[in-house]
Amino acid sequence: MSWQAYVDTSLVATGNLDKAAIFNSEGTSVWAASPGFNVAPAEIKEIITAYKDKGDASGLKQVQTTGLHVAGERFIVLKADERSLYGRKGKEGIVIVKTNQAILVTHYGETVQPGVAANTVEQLADYLINVGY
Repeated sequence: MSWQAYVDTSLVATGNLDKAAIFNSEGTSVWAASPGFNVAPAEIKEIITAYKDKGDASGLKQVQTTGLHVAGERFIVLKADERSLYGRKGKEGIVIVKTNQAILVTHYGETVQPGVAANTVEQLADYLINVGY
């Protein structure tokens, strides 16, 4: 399956996400993206920095204080660990999941339950990890 097919079929076509992009794990290359979902280089750099941040003594990462920008919008980060970043802005949100070789950056609309959106992205990430990505 092509990277664009993962975006179109495995993520957006589920109805649980309305936009998605897949980057390489360094954030230097866009492998696939939904039309109009533009994650700027500075924004993907923020994402990479969030993954590299080990957190303070209590485990709090900087991104949980400052928020995260994706496609020109700022999201409050609710979860930040070595694999996943979850953010909210009002009733919409983002789910970002890192695999061995890829970063899945997704957006869900205000009518979707956050857990349903997260489950969709996490399942694709598990599959990609199991096949070596």
